[in-house]
Amino acid sequence: MKIIEQDSAKTKSSLRTLPLVGSFRDYFQKVKEAQELNKKVCGNCYNYEYDGYVFVNELGDLMRPEYLTSYFPQYIQKHGCKRMHFHDLRHSCASLLLANGVPLKQIQEWLGHSDFSTTANIYAHLDYTSKLSSAKAMVSGMALPESVNFGSKWAEISADDGEN
Repeated sequence: MKIIEQDSAKTKSSLRTLPLVGSFRDYFQKVKEAQELNKKVCGNCYNYEYDGYVFVNELGDLMRPEYLTSYFPQYIQKHGCKRMHFHDLRHSCASLLLANGVPLKQIQEWLGHSDFSTTANIYAHLDYTSKLSSAKAMVSGMALPESVNFGSKWAEISADDGEN
């Protein structure tokens, strides 16, 4: 397998800055601290060519590009989760953001899609709660007539037959 290194994004919209919040910030701070320790322990054996990269091993070498996608199924099986591909997490992310009221335009920018329709049509799956709120909006926006008889005309004939 040939590894092609690239320090730029695939598209202009893919090149973006995202905030590191909460536990994500803490996690990446610990990764950085571990890398600093690895540099001290390994000394001249540490590969400084990829200094500043997140996904390097203890010696500073780049992790294999397929590492996450190949290890992910084992990880979720070990933790009793539903079988899925690593890329499915992008769909889950979009759906969770949408379910929590984040506008589609913001989700598009978060995922780095250059086209709004990609986010709307492929990534953002509505959950049942979203469908329920749509149904409630229909009820409040379009009231049914108050007195409608949905009874069967056959009931009248049946009642007449019983009396004869």
